[in-house]
Amino acid sequence: MASGFVGVLTCELHFPGAHSLKEKRHHLRSAKAQLQRRVGASVAEVDHHDVWQRARITVACAAREHREAERLLDEAERWLRGQEWEVALADRFVVDPDD
Repeated sequence: MASGFVGVLTCELHFPGAHSLKEKRHHLRSAKAQLQRRVGASVAEVDHHDVWQRARITVACAAREHREAERLLDEAERWLRGQEWEVALADRFVVDPDD
């Protein structure tokens, strides 16, 4: 029986317009909510918690097929790159739990 696939996207974000941690966290809350709505992703800030113009987030989504997991990651990355912040780095992989 197949277990499905988990897509993982890690992005380094830069918020040039943020002048405080409060502003950065506002952007991050919005990004988390949008990614959850758009691709059903779970999102966590995983680094740079106390830096007001940077964040590293990890986005995870589950799918039945490898191709679908890749599509969800593509959509998530495309949305992130289309926002007012900068995506300085993006790394991704798809995991098959059966491997």
